[in-house]
Amino acid sequence: MKKLKVKWKRAQIHELNDRLLLYNLYLTQGLTLLVGAIWIIFQKRNVLNLFALPNSLHVLWWGLGLAAAILLVDLVLSRIMPENAMDDGGINQLLFQNRPIWHIICIAAVVSICEEFLFRGAIQYSFGPYWTSILFAVIHIRYLRHWIPTGWVFLSSYGLGYIYVQTGSLWAPIICHFVIDLISGLALRFRRYEE
Repeated sequence: MKKLKVKWKRAQIHELNDRLLLYNLYLTQGLTLLVGAIWIIFQKRNVLNLFALPNSLHVLWWGLGLAAAILLVDLVLSRIMPENAMDDGGINQLLFQNRPIWHIICIAAVVSICEEFLFRGAIQYSFGPYWTSILFAVIHIRYLRHWIPTGWVFLSSYGLGYIYVQTGSLWAPIICHFVIDLISGLALRFRRYEE
């Protein structure tokens, strides 16, 4: 019987095509959702209860308010910091620059639901917002080469954890995360790149 040899190597940005990038995105988000569900089941909690719809609009206001604050600070940082200090290696640009608007909305929804389900819904329940935010910053590995975006991801994550605690609803951080990813994705989609 012939042995199957699997080679793992880190792909460079120029090696990624659109199909591979999307495959990687949706695979990692599916794994995030699965790990979150398993983690919550081991906590002896009901997965569906986390997605219960809130009975007031304060959850929406918390989510939109934090999203506006994060986007504003992000805009200021992008204006005062050199572009290479905020560089993610070109992944976000590659992901969004040629994407149809409906697909940007879909990506923002999938990422916000899956990541908030795992990080706020499962991990934060066990470790609190501080350690959850450290882990959240670490898994956004493409930012780790620069301390400013890494610190900003940590602070943003801590804010998401904070509004989850304040509202008691997973929908507040999901809404916030969705709006941030949607606006950022649309900005990259319609940004004019110098040739």
